[in-house]
Amino acid sequence: MKHSEVNHGGALGSCDADVLSVADQRLVAALQCDGRTAAERLANVLGMSTREVHRRLRTLTRQGTVRIRGRLAQPRDLGAVQLRIRVLRGRLEQIAAVLAAREDIPFLDVSAAGDEIHAIQFTRGSTPRNRLLFQQLPATSAVTSVEAQTVLHVFRQAHEWRLDVLDPAERQALTPPPAATSGREPDETDRAVAAALAEDGRLSASVVAECTGHPASTVRRRLAALLAEGLLRTEVVVDPRCLGLHVDANLWLQLPPDRLDAAGRTLAAHPAVHGALAGTGRSNLSLALWVPDTAALYRFISEDLTGLGITAAETFLVGRAVKRPG
Repeated sequence: MKHSEVNHGGALGSCDADVLSVADQRLVAALQCDGRTAAERLANVLGMSTREVHRRLRTLTRQGTVRIRGRLAQPRDLGAVQLRIRVLRGRLEQIAAVLAAREDIPFLDVSAAGDEIHAIQFTRGSTPRNRLLFQQLPATSAVTSVEAQTVLHVFRQAHEWRLDVLDPAERQALTPPPAATSGREPDETDRAVAAALAEDGRLSASVVAECTGHPASTVRRRLAALLAEGLLRTEVVVDPRCLGLHVDANLWLQLPPDRLDAAGRTLAAHPAVHGALAGTGRSNLSLALWVPDTAALYRFISEDLTGLGITAAETFLVGRAVKRPG
């Protein structure tokens, strides 16, 4: 599953030339821990003044370089299928656009070579059979082959990725305690609160109350419950190039069954990895990573993948992230 917090559904500031300052990157990393952390708390942990935090945050968000959005957690019965779709040259953009328009496809990348699409399709229940996979794609003349792998286990999702610029004490100080799972499903009021936070996850309860028409006391109570129960989370949307991460790649790895879990957990903890999934098929572990350049990608492949029992590795350079959450 391609798990970036970037690129689709809202204009982001361009980072083709400039990389954010260290101070701004530290602020981004702090907001990844909790997007609703008060400016005073951010200032205290990061060693800035509250005024500086407000100024930097205002600049980043007004320019569109960074967005903090609120989103309800995915339903518990939601499954996923990874798709690798090979397409005739000259038809890739057309096929990618049609797939990206589907609500059940939240992630879609196209290869740097211009002949392959990687996508994730969400499914309901235990049976991933669907018309797209078994009828529509095979019937499309521009599609030369389709590989589908059911996701069996998620080691790391995009919202769990953290820019590696904070020390452990700073990150711990900014990370809320683990959510207490309640088992309940969000109701209409919860969904209204989340919708109000979709474009700005830092809105105050009073502003959310104005947006939804619910009393401020109700919104405060619902917000606190949603966050405490892990039903609502904040996500930082930022182009990785702004963070100096210019190479986007997917890796497909093969491991023997007795090495799969340990390798997945080890690689999911790597600072470059923003997605790690175990799935069906020959390549039973897939990774999504951001690195500064191809030299860093080579080091990851030749050094970080060693000693884990990996028997084969295939690297896919992403030419363009067509659709990502956010």
